[in-house]
Parts: sequence; structure tokens; C-alpha cells
Amino acid sequence: MTGGPALRTGSRAALLPWVPAVLLVVTAIGYPLTDGTARTAVSWAIVLLGSALSVGHAAVSRGARTGAGVLVTTAATAVVFEAVGLATGVPYGSYTYSDDLGPTLLGVPFLVPLAWLMMAWPSWLLAARLTRDVRAGWRRPARVGVAAAVFAAWDVVLDPQMVQAGFWTWAHPRPSLPGIDTVPLTNLAGWLLAGVVLMTLLDLLVERTAAGPARAGDGAPLLALAWMTLGGALAHAGWLDLPGSAAWGVVLAVPVVVALVVQARRAR
Repeated sequence: MTGGPALRTGSRAALLPWVPAVLLVVTAIGYPLTDGTARTAVSWAIVLLGSALSVGHAAVSRGARTGAGVLVTTAATAVVFEAVGLATGVPYGSYTYSDDLGPTLLGVPFLVPLAWLMMAWPSWLLAARLTRDVRAGWRRPARVGVAAAVFAAWDVVLDPQMVQAGFWTWAHPRPSLPGIDTVPLTNLAGWLLAGVVLMTLLDLLVERTAAGPARAGDGAPLLALAWMTLGGALAHAGWLDLPGSAAWGVVLAVPVVVALVVQARRAR
């Protein structure tokens, strides 16, 4: 019977990421039902819960060093890319933030690196799951590429919503994806580039700091990823008058869902 209390403690710790995940989903449901300052407060709450979920899950599942590394690596990469983007227009295009996002560092609102954190870790986890059957020699580049694509795809849904809320404005929003006329294609290219850099760093970080096999499942962050994408698409279509980004959210989610279904069937 040795190890019983430790096992129970570990099991309880594995449940901790579900708390911010469930709170995030509940809070996100409220976004399209609010407006004005209440909607801004909901946006802050979503990002804070999502970033706490990412750091907490990384620490619980891979160890405290990985959790701290995910926080520092993602925040630092975000500030660098966003500060350069604001100053030069590279790699996203020219844009400006509103004052609604609060205090800034190098012109970058504090909320922005937290939003990256909310998005990045679940994207890496999903990519790791999707590429786990890839041959060993190709697994890392495949994982990084898929993670960067998921990271950028999430922003395809998120960015039009944030522009609509007035959190930032693009100087030259066209050319853009069909159905989305407020966000330029350069933004998508920039997110793909930033995603490749960040996911490479996270991949190396996990390899060097993870304390053995994962000690908790990935369900909580993947729930957040799924809800913020597909739930976001539903909100865009039904409440926010953003049919273009709603359609793109569904289109971009289809290959991921198909891949997961195929993977599950092969496992059986």
C-alpha cells in the first residue's frame, strides 16, 4: 500500500488545471452577452484564466521548471515580436493598440503577452498529440509546424473579434482573408513566423526541463483551445455579426477534428 497518499496527492494536482479551464469556458460564454466596460472586463478575465491555465498545466504535468519556462519564454517572445511589430510594421503589418488594454511595456500592453500564453501552450499540446505517430526524425519539425499553424489559426478567429471590440486597429486591413475585411493577410503571415519561433523554443524547453512523462492529461488546455475556437466561431455567427471569422473557425477546425478521429480509430 506504499505510495497511496502520494498517488492521491498527484491525482488531485492533476485536477487543478480543470478549475481555470471550466471558469474560462463559463466566462467566455458571457462575452457576447455583454458590451462596453463589462465586455472589456470579461476579456481581461478570459486572458488571465487562460494564461493561468497554461502555466498551471505545464507545471502540474511537466514540472515547475517547465511551467516557469513556458511563462518566461512565451512572455519574452511576445514582447519582442509585438514591440518590433509596433515600431516597424514587421512582421504583422502596421497596427496600433487602444488604451483599453491598460499598462504597456515597450508599447506592448501587459494583456498581450498573457494572451500569447493562453494560446501558445494549448497549441503546442495539440500539435504534440497530432504528430505523436510521425517518425522520430521528422517528429520535431512536424510538431513545431503544426503547433505554429494552430497558433496562427486561433488568431484568425480571435483577431476580428478584438478589432471589433476596439482593442487594436490595422492601418491597412486589406488584402485580407475572404469574409474578414478588418485584418490583413500580413497578420496571418506574421503569426505563422512568430509561431515557428515560439513553438521551436517551447519544444526545446519541454525537452530540457520536463520531469519525466506527463503527470496529467491534456484535456483542460485542449478544452480551452476548442472552446475559444469553435465556441468563438459560434459566438461570431450568432451574436457578434462576424460571419466570416465564424466560417474560417469551422473550416480551420475540420482537418484537426478529422486527424483526431483517424488517430483514435487507429488506436482502437
